[in-house]
Amino acid sequence: MFAEFLRRLTAPDPAPLPDDDARLALTALLVRVARSDGVFDDSERDRIDRIAATRYGLSPFEAARLRGEAETLEGEAPDTVRFTRAIKDAVPYEERIGVIEALWQVVLADGVREAEEDALVRLVASLLGVNDRDSALARQRVAQA
Repeated sequence: MFAEFLRRLTAPDPAPLPDDDARLALTALLVRVARSDGVFDDSERDRIDRIAATRYGLSPFEAARLRGEAETLEGEAPDTVRFTRAIKDAVPYEERIGVIEALWQVVLADGVREAEEDALVRLVASLLGVNDRDSALARQRVAQA
């Protein structure tokens, strides 16, 4: 279903993603982090839906539909390194910092900060080219909210 999208995303020199494709790729990354500890529960799904609704101005139904598509894409996406680097090449830096904030929101949605989730967010931040300072500030903003 997403083969052509993934082929474009992981091409040697990907073009910037159209808004709808960027939304899908970034939401799939949220799903990947939520699944990283082996538990993908309703609190994490709800958090992803709220993030998508707020970030992209979607209705609750549209946000849930986007998350459902992202769940499928995440299952078909290549390893995290290739997938994340492809997003880095296609998404501006400021938006990538926002992605790190959203990832922390998902990690903290169930009230438990698992080591697997923590490690994956740190890896993703690095692969997205988000420096340690900006990543730490993103985590602090989420923790204080």
